[in-house]
Amino acid sequence: MARSTEEKISGVQKAAILLIALGPERSALIFKHLKEEEIEELTLEIANTRSVTPQLKEEIIDEFYQVCLAQQYIAEGGIGYAKELLEKALGSDKAMDVISKLTASLQVKPFEFVRKTDASQLLNFIQDEHPQTIALIMSYLSAAQSSLILSALPPDRQADVAKRIAVMDRTSPDVIKEVEKVLESKLSSLVNQDYTIIGGVDAVVEILNTVDRGTEKHIMETLEIEEPELADEIRKKMFVFEDILLLDDRAIQRVLRDVDNNDLAIALKGSNEQVQNAIFNNMSKRLAVMIKEDMEFMGPVRMKDVEEAQQKIVNIIRKLEDSAEIVISRGGGDEIIV
Repeated sequence: MARSTEEKISGVQKAAILLIALGPERSALIFKHLKEEEIEELTLEIANTRSVTPQLKEEIIDEFYQVCLAQQYIAEGGIGYAKELLEKALGSDKAMDVISKLTASLQVKPFEFVRKTDASQLLNFIQDEHPQTIALIMSYLSAAQSSLILSALPPDRQADVAKRIAVMDRTSPDVIKEVEKVLESKLSSLVNQDYTIIGGVDAVVEILNTVDRGTEKHIMETLEIEEPELADEIRKKMFVFEDILLLDDRAIQRVLRDVDNNDLAIALKGSNEQVQNAIFNNMSKRLAVMIKEDMEFMGPVRMKDVEEAQQKIVNIIRKLEDSAEIVISRGGGDEIIV
């Protein structure tokens, strides 16, 4: 098979062509992160580059994108994770080529496999090690992981480990490899165990649906600041349209005052008979007949439209609950009225 054009040129030439392709504004931003000698070398190469074929430019941009992707995957889950994802996208040979190019220039830090390990689990394996070993491992972890581990160590060991990290200079590669080997062996036993699945979003939703409204509101407000995506996922599961059965008649009537009749008709198309009866029993007979006719005449409705209409009504319910105009019976203390 013929070798591609981009494989015949040097790394500096590829970098120069990439910067030319990116244009002066983007290249200037990249230069801000380079050393002075690197800038000089690239500037000279750019000046000496006369013409670039569209094919070569395309190949170099594609290679750059693949290497960036590989770096992202390595950061997310290590080299093994990157290799697995790249093989699916590019095939085995191309994936290995990209990884090889990357690891040749990228020094993969020791304890790469540990950076995705939960700090509390890691603590169980290293807390009884020698303070120097703990300091060595923590030196290669993220600041978030290290801070959690340091704060969880016994007070008499915290200062000792912190001091050892501060004065640590060079460590023999053989020592690092040996510590890596032992720690990886310990953690592999954790991975291979058959754990029962506990926790998760559904578990926290069940708990939050049971606690009092004040506690739930405080937790959700905190999550919205710290973990907005998780908060949104929890909120969507906390009160579904069918939970309208948790409302008393007076609350349902209050909700219906703010609901668009067209949204209500679409929402009821995808609900069970019990929910439909709860709604129709809390409106005038004339309006109930009109909604039923609308449901009949609109024919089949996409599930996506039904879900959107139901979510609109759920949002109204949550808003009315927040303003204390209605009460949702949730098994805690909210349903007690004095």
